[in-house]
Formats: sequence, structure tokens, C-alpha cells
Amino acid sequence: MVRSLRERRAPATEEELADFELDVFSEFILARHAAGLVDSSIRTDTTHLEQVRDWFGRPLWEMKPRDGDRYLGGVLRDAAPSTRAGRAQALVTYFAFLDLRYKVELHELTGRVVECPIDEMNRPRMSVDVQVRIPPTAVELEQLFGGWRDELASCRKFVPSARNYTVSRLMADVGVRINEARMLDVADVRWELGLFGKLNVRHGKGSGRKGPKQRLVPLINGSDAVLAWYIEDIWGQFDGDFALPGAPLFPSERRCADGPGSRLSDNVVRRALAVAVENHLPSWAGRLTPHVLRHYCASQLYELGVDILAIQELLGHSWIATTMRYVHARNTRIEDAIARGQQNAAQRWEGLIR
Repeated sequence: MVRSLRERRAPATEEELADFELDVFSEFILARHAAGLVDSSIRTDTTHLEQVRDWFGRPLWEMKPRDGDRYLGGVLRDAAPSTRAGRAQALVTYFAFLDLRYKVELHELTGRVVECPIDEMNRPRMSVDVQVRIPPTAVELEQLFGGWRDELASCRKFVPSARNYTVSRLMADVGVRINEARMLDVADVRWELGLFGKLNVRHGKGSGRKGPKQRLVPLINGSDAVLAWYIEDIWGQFDGDFALPGAPLFPSERRCADGPGSRLSDNVVRRALAVAVENHLPSWAGRLTPHVLRHYCASQLYELGVDILAIQELLGHSWIATTMRYVHARNTRIEDAIARGQQNAAQRWEGLIR
């Protein structure tokens, strides 16, 4: 059936419009859940939209580009570039949802045609300076994990401490993000794939809020042995059941009688890593975060001669330029390369002289 946008119902009352606005917003949240976005991403978008709604004082579908100009150029003029860009992107996503699902119904109720307030003229340009995260050396990280490993033998809460240690090792060894690790299920460990086994990362970070980007991550750098030890000796002590679908690989201590159990919180891992750094690598206290461990993984693989495209695939980056920001060569890498070149040249000259 073809329907004309010119057809209108009787004008809706303010109460009907308020109920309709609430229903539309709830449907938007449900749609983002259906797309596979994690709760934190959805919460960020809804917070942005609620703040714009509080400023505008009317349903967001009444906004026009000039309202976007007033808000971004006036209210958020002195805000951080990332805040302005995030709020603008949240509006773009929400209006795309309105256009796809409620364009006709909104016109019938209000007589308005949905028009996104963010366009190419007022869309904020991201000019955020990239934060350089120089990771520790291999010797320093071995000092951290070696001390943490020895501490497990005498710690008061062995099982959760061993779990936090394993998560941190995965971030350093294979470069998974903290949220990717906590969202893994036991069934996502695929021992039969590749030389060492692989992790089926189903909740990879998606660019532009397009939803999770799935990838397979090989269990390199000894992570296969660490994960096998954790599953065989530690995981069962959380009272988990391998047979339950959706059983989390890294569960919380909280019990769940009739389900697979709750997942580990990212804040728990951050706190555990911070405490371990203070105890075993105090020179990095306050600086060694889960994301720095991801930079460490990329840098170490690059030092070992791994192709940059392979590192890009491992980390799940859409652009190789992003991967290059994760690679931090040693301070003497250029000098070492020059020295090797001079040595090779000298050897060739020796052959000619002889």
C-alpha cells in the first residue's frame, strides 16, 4: 500500500504526544539492544539525548538544523570536542531511527516531516589530540605478572584473583579489549581452531555505533596455556555449569541459581590491575591501564616482526592508521636498523676485497 505523507489525523493532545514520545524512545533503546550494542554504549547515547531534550524543552523530532546550530554553537561551544561530537552522533543515530520507523506516523500526528538537526554544515569535526600510551617493556611486564602469579599462592581470595590475573594476561597477550574479554562465553573458546586455539570475540567494538564487530583471535604468546589452566582449575570453582548456554567465561562471584550467572564487571578488573601494579610494578602505578596492555600487545608483536596487517586483524581495527597509533617501537629501533645496515655493507665490502 502506498500512503501519502499529506494525510493527517486529528491533532493529537499533549498527553498523547508525551506518551508517544516515551514509546518511541523505549523502542529506540530496544532496537539498539537488538543490534547487539553493549549497555554502556546505549547508556551513553540515551544520556546524550536526554540532555539535548532537557535543553530543547520539546520532543526531539521538532528540532531543525537551526536548533542544532544553536545547541552546538552556543550551549556546547566550550565543551570538549569529544562531547560535542558524541552528542551530535547520538542525534544523527536517533533521527535515522525516526526516519526509518516513524516518519509517516509522526507526520500524521504532528504534520511534521522528520529532519535531522545535524547536517554537513554543522556536524562537529573531531580534532581531539590522540593520547600517546607508551606501554612498559617486556621485562617490566614480566615483573608485574611474575609477582602477581607468585602472590596467587598466598592471597585470601584465590579464585577471583586468579580470574582477574587471567583476564589481564589475555589483554596483554592477545590484545582483547576489557569489554570483549568480559563478554566471552565458555563456548567462545574454540580449541579446535588454528595452531593454539582461538577466541570467538562476538562483542568487538563497532565503528560509528554500527554494532559489535565479530572476529577470531588466536591464543598466541602463551595465552593458550594460561586459559587452559584457568578453565581446568579455576572456572569450576565459581559453581558454573558448562552445559548452560551463555555461561560466562569470566563470571562474577555472585551466584545465579537458575541461569548461567552474572558476568565480571570491568571495574573489578581495573581495580585488580591497579592494585597489582602498585604491589609489583610501582613505577607504573596510576598509568598502566587495560588499554595500555592492548598497546603493549601490538608493540611487542611489531618488535617480533609481525606484519602490521596481521596486528590490525588481531586488534579488530577498521583502519590501519588506528593500528599504527598502537605500535610503539623501542627508542633505539632506528639506531639498531642503521647499525645492521652498516654491518651488512661492511660484510659485502669484505667479500669484494677478498
